[in-house]
Formats: sequence, C-alpha cells, structure tokens
Amino acid sequence: MGRQPGRRDLRLVARPAAVRFGLLLLLLAGFGLLLLVGPRPDPSALPQLADGLGRLAPFAAVLGGALLLVALVPRTFITLAAGAVFGPLAGAGYALGAALLAAAIGFAVGRLLGRDFVAERVRGRLARLDRWFTRQSVLGVITVRLLPISGFGLVSYGYGTTGARLLPFLTGSVLASVPTAFGYAAIGAAVTSPGGINWFAATPAALGFIASAILIARWWHAERRRRPAPT
Repeated sequence: MGRQPGRRDLRLVARPAAVRFGLLLLLLAGFGLLLLVGPRPDPSALPQLADGLGRLAPFAAVLGGALLLVALVPRTFITLAAGAVFGPLAGAGYALGAALLAAAIGFAVGRLLGRDFVAERVRGRLARLDRWFTRQSVLGVITVRLLPISGFGLVSYGYGTTGARLLPFLTGSVLASVPTAFGYAAIGAAVTSPGGINWFAATPAALGFIASAILIARWWHAERRRRPAPT
C-alpha cells in the first residue's frame, strides 16, 4: 500500500506527450486571449513608476519586460517603453536583457511541454526541417529571428519544440534583437525628449528583407542537394 502513491506520482510526471503539448497550446491561447481582453497599460505612468522604484527600476524593467514577452506582448512596445523611461542607450540595454531572459524561459517551456510530441510525430519534410533546426548555428537563429513571421515570444516557444540547442539560440536571439533594440529605444526616447529620430530606426526592416532572402536561399540549396540526380 505504501508504494502505490509513488507509482501514481510517476504516472503524473510521465504524462503523455500529447497532453503536455495540449497544455502548451492552452497556455499560448490564454496569452493570446489576455492580449485581446486584458487592460492596456498607460505609457505616461511608466516614468513615475520607475522613479518610485528607484535603484530597483532597471531590474524591474528587465524582469517585467521578460514576463511580458513570455506572455506574447510585442517586443516593439516593450523596447519603446524602455527607451522612453531610461533613454536610448540604457533603454536598449534593458530591453536586450529582457529579450535574453524571455528567450530562455520560452525555450525551456517549449522544450518541456512540446519537444516530445514533435519528435515523435515529425515525418518527411518536417523531419528534415527539425534536423535543420538541430544543426542551426547562431547565424541561422539570427536569420529566423529577423523574419517577420511571428512575435518574439512565439518563436521562443516554437524553438523549444525543435531539436535546437540552447546556447546558439540564446546568442542568436540577442544578436538579432540588437538593431531593433537601439532603433526603437531611440524612438521611445525621442517621444519623451523630442530632438529628431535617427534613421537607424529603419535598419530592422532592411535587415528583415535580407534575412528572408538568406533563409529562402539556404533552404532552396539544401533541398536541391537532397534531391536524387536524374538518370
């Protein structure tokens, strides 16, 4: 009788992969619903909030920004707010810290809840795509991050479900966030301290187009190498 509860605990830990994947989908759906119906923060109240926190304001900015990114809040809003409160340089630094922490959290959750389900069911082209993610270097992560395909948090969850390695993913995520961090932080700072907007803010769009071309070219060449030669 004493051993029976332990066995039940093991069964709870070893939940089927489909159940854990369902929990991941429910989590993402809940975040999406919260974005639609949740209250909108007042940007004008952020400077007063930061002043009230004093020296803890940078830590609160990084942690709060990371939690918002995990909850699928667009990174553009968080970076603009950081720039408006802390200025272009400090705001960009705190936004990058939040992006790094959020990428690690999203990756860990995706790996825990979704990796087994994906690994058991991918076949054919999807299996090759999963192996491509597994082999990806920092440059590959940067390329995917710069594509305008989905939000920062959603990409983090998705990467966790693949065979991608953690360190290249985190490194590529931060490097890909640098142009937009400085660009949008400068815009946020210019809103509170008007003095003109640097054209460097347009860099992310150009980088996104370049990254799209690189990714498509790499995928096309990889597919051509895998096709059997005509006889």
